[in-house]
Amino acid sequence: MADPISPLEQALHAARALVLADLVAGEVAKADVVSLVEDSVAQRRWWVEQWPDGARYVAGLVAQDVQDALLERYGRWPLCPVCGYGDPHALDVEPELGPDPHWVCAQAGVKVAPVGALARALGGTASS
Repeated sequence: MADPISPLEQALHAARALVLADLVAGEVAKADVVSLVEDSVAQRRWWVEQWPDGARYVAGLVAQDVQDALLERYGRWPLCPVCGYGDPHALDVEPELGPDPHWVCAQAGVKVAPVGALARALGGTASS
């Protein structure tokens, strides 16, 4: 019988899956972008090993890590699907350090979608 997956690994796998789902929804899940997710998960593994209570915050942190890495390499992501005016702007992850992270539009002051469920906000279908 296989060993059960630790809560830390469960949190990391869940964070990876949620952020990948949002990247797929935004049609930016190319190999080099997926490697950014893997880099973040590897770095956050160390972080959660140091602070196990932080496991419930990992999804939001991985989303922010990938967003920051994409900004440096490609530009803003994910672009806000709510505001149809002004300059294109990215959504933010809120809370910055907390459970149940959401993509929010700071300009409109609205929650757009939970991290991992961006497909619904972008007009796609959720995979669940």
